Amino acid sequence: MSTAARRPLPEQGFAEFAFTTGDFETIAKTLYDETGIHLPPTKATLVYSRIGKRLRALGLESFRDYCALVGGATGSAEKALMLAALTTNVTRFFREPHHFAHLRDQLLPGLLEAAQRGQRVRIWSAGCSSGQEPYSIALAILSLAPDARAYDIRILASDINPHVVAVGRRGVYSAEEVAGVPVELRRTWMEAVEGSVRGEFRLDDAVRGLVSFRELNLMGQWPMRGTFDAIFCRNVVIYFDEAAQARIWSRMLPLIAAGGFLYVGHAEQIVGPAVQRFKVEGTTTYRKIAGGRP
Repeated sequence: MSTAARRPLPEQGFAEFAFTTGDFETIAKTLYDETGIHLPPTKATLVYSRIGKRLRALGLESFRDYCALVGGATGSAEKALMLAALTTNVTRFFREPHHFAHLRDQLLPGLLEAAQRGQRVRIWSAGCSSGQEPYSIALAILSLAPDARAYDIRILASDINPHVVAVGRRGVYSAEEVAGVPVELRRTWMEAVEGSVRGEFRLDDAVRGLVSFRELNLMGQWPMRGTFDAIFCRNVVIYFDEAAQARIWSRMLPLIAAGGFLYVGHAEQIVGPAVQRFKVEGTTTYRKIAGGRP
């Protein structure tokens, strides 16, 4: 390895552990190879902060030792922990509310009528983080159909990070986290956790029962075979390079039912061949259309 690659990084706050450009590049390459997420050099401080916690837990003295561990024959478990530490998990209930207004007013009425006739309804929250997005979808459904669990309505919630998936399955959030939930929905579908020092709220079984949480790497194998009436993939692909973004949109395309919707983040857009198969229906809201190349 070149001298430049082993040069200590110049950022402040790197005194506790030796951290070089080569270490950063090794970690960034591992993250990209495993998940498709691109880490520019400007994220060195983030890497040091998040992975430094793992060095303390393991009693290691340098990032070079940590990289050797992750890349070694027995490093698969630690690699998974590293990937979990580096994946961003910023979320909140009803984030980007225009998507939920569109879902509630434009899409759900027809889907709920179909469900009442015995048809299946499927929605995927891809990159669900700690569960606020899929539970917001569930609350939107229940606001229109309180008996939704009686029908074949399911929300798939997936994320690469097993820790946030576990939080989502639990369905318990602090008072601060549920502040964005409309008061009436909070009163109807949440209950205060008795004795909680954080003022926590637990989602009702009717909400949690609509959502299935799964670990899933968007750059890995997808087990789904059926189609979805809508996919929420928001503020996820912004961390991928354009080639990886195009691949994800192309893989999602056949999983969206005819006339179904794709909701993306405020700083994202569909790129690659799949763009020909979508029509803009609103702000970062796309409807799948017939025709064009897949």
